[in-house]
Amino acid sequence: MKIVIASDSYKGSNTSLKVAGLIEKGAKAVFPDAEYVKIPIADGGEGTVEALVSGLGGETVTVKAEDPLGRPVDAFYGIVDGKAVLEMAAASGLPLLTADEKNPRITSTYGTGQVLLAALKAGYRDITIGIGGSATNDGGAGLAQALGFRLLGTDGAELSRGGAALANLAAVDDSRVSPLLKDAKIHVACDVDNPLLGEHGASAVYGPQKGADPGMVKELDAALECMADVVEKWKGQSMRDIPGTGAAGGLGFGLTAFCNAIIKSGIDTILDLVDFEAKIAGADLVITGEGKIDGQSIRGKVPIGVAARSGPAGVPVLAVVGDIGKGASAVYGYGIDSIMSTVDKAMPLEEAIARSAECLVDAAERACRMIRIGIKIA
Repeated sequence: MKIVIASDSYKGSNTSLKVAGLIEKGAKAVFPDAEYVKIPIADGGEGTVEALVSGLGGETVTVKAEDPLGRPVDAFYGIVDGKAVLEMAAASGLPLLTADEKNPRITSTYGTGQVLLAALKAGYRDITIGIGGSATNDGGAGLAQALGFRLLGTDGAELSRGGAALANLAAVDDSRVSPLLKDAKIHVACDVDNPLLGEHGASAVYGPQKGADPGMVKELDAALECMADVVEKWKGQSMRDIPGTGAAGGLGFGLTAFCNAIIKSGIDTILDLVDFEAKIAGADLVITGEGKIDGQSIRGKVPIGVAARSGPAGVPVLAVVGDIGKGASAVYGYGIDSIMSTVDKAMPLEEAIARSAECLVDAAERACRMIRIGIKIA
């Protein structure tokens, strides 16, 4: 028997590879002689670089950069099979700010641009950047400035950083852009499909979690619209409605416009990087999972991406998850064959996180015992 384990991390408790190891431990109690293949999985958000580097034998490079408020921070990128992998959360992520520091009017993606530039200077031209977990709403303006683009206001001066400043954008000057960007292939790993503007856009959907009140949401959306008008005129094409351009406070738009990047599903990008189809060849079972599975999981989350690749290969998929939320049954229509919760009794979230490791082992064993019953019946 060959069992492939490809789970997302459990936010706040276990990394992707740690989850895989714990599931393997539980499964071995039932199927000790099985072949186990553990694959690092993420969706482009925080933890993507760690999962790929540790799982595929790559390395991590530390980069001096600026956090969302311009303070020094040790950011990083990964090197896997000769390609660079970045996560914008390393320099521009929400966890870098305290609750009272959240302010998308002034937070910037400048640090992410610095990390990208460092990878370019190191000679990497095939670069994947995950854009989950941002603290910003600047449309990628900060990233563009770090790469050498000059974003000029109505007074001809360089714009200050942050989402609010974009309301005064009047022109783009690319005369000082790093020439290293010219032949680079930038792939954007994105787990949402929001457009840049409007009720489903960057400001309205994600602004509040970054500290925006209703008034600020309107201000930021209007500022991004001004940016889109100017940038699209400069590029000679419309990009604001491309799915994913609203991700990470509009960083998807900025990468598309300034770096000619291609936005792809985060999980599909990662599955391509790990050569998922080759690894599940001959498998009898795929075990995937995430911290919580619910009706929203069908919108590009890890278990659905894994199931979409496993189904055509004829491999059944089990999801081991921390919590089963509202609408979770929808995932059965997307290739998930069964769900097993790690929770073994009613408990508060804090206890579930604290006991995550032992609960994962137990849940995997329980699931595999049920699978063994099915094998006996068959």
